[in-house]
Amino acid sequence: MSTPRPRSVKVKAPGKVNVSLRVGPARPDGYHSVASVYLAVSLFEEVTATSTPEPGVTVSLSPDSTLDLDELDIPLDERNLAVRAARLMAEVTERPTGVHLEITKRVPVAGGMGGGSADAAAALLACDALWDSGLSKEELAHLAAELGADVPFALLGGAAVGLGVGDQLSPALATTRLDWVLVPAEYGLSTPRVFAELDRLRAAEGFDAPEPTDVEPGILTALRSGDAGGLRHLLVNDLQRAAVELAPQLRDTLGWADSHGALASIVSGSGPTVALLAVDAAAAQDLVDSFARQGVEALAVHGPVAGARIVSDTVL
Repeated sequence: MSTPRPRSVKVKAPGKVNVSLRVGPARPDGYHSVASVYLAVSLFEEVTATSTPEPGVTVSLSPDSTLDLDELDIPLDERNLAVRAARLMAEVTERPTGVHLEITKRVPVAGGMGGGSADAAAALLACDALWDSGLSKEELAHLAAELGADVPFALLGGAAVGLGVGDQLSPALATTRLDWVLVPAEYGLSTPRVFAELDRLRAAEGFDAPEPTDVEPGILTALRSGDAGGLRHLLVNDLQRAAVELAPQLRDTLGWADSHGALASIVSGSGPTVALLAVDAAAAQDLVDSFARQGVEALAVHGPVAGARIVSDTVL
């Protein structure tokens, strides 16, 4: 088989917020069952996969990243979820080349927004195209689920209900724009540590959490119609109090936002990024400006947005 000409495929994949997150008790495998409503938002990771003559997977971080890479400890080996995604793709397809992955980081790291999962989803799609694997959406979703609970949603995008450990996805009809403001933290929180803290708090209270089997129907109704006012009373995150227990400064961000025009505020996933629901784009920008006057970085985003998609495919 002749060696194909070198190619470079760029894919973008979105971060997410958990509009709702109910968490069940710890399972024997160490995970927790959840019932979550995911919303993909307009803060994107990018992965550019370029074929290389040498076998194997290498990775680097793009200088176009908007995060301060010098302050972050992002692994560039098999601990990196995008590397694992490329290696997994190589195992299931006849890979004709090696691949180099360049990742442009924009989603807060260890921030509860699924940035690493977005990288993995983007790498799967990029390598599928680079190597002409021809895998179906269902096959890619199956591979994504092997990499982590949030990876399938980064492929899917839009809005979805997630059951099981979050990987059993059912797309939710949501086409009307909702505006949000994200307030990243200057620190990260380990997802396993936040879940463990929730277990500790529940044990101390003698609370036996039920297995979550569904989500509040009103949330899906509000998402479908883009009803920010209706959604404001339905935001819930069982992990929020555990995140606040581990990072008490989150109380200040949540309280300040609620008193300065946000319809509602919630810790995103395991945190520590805080997501604020705004009336519209103008109100979101007003919140961003208010935070800026306090010396705090905030980002105006909207959702739902599409999942991982190819933005360029170039023969070199």
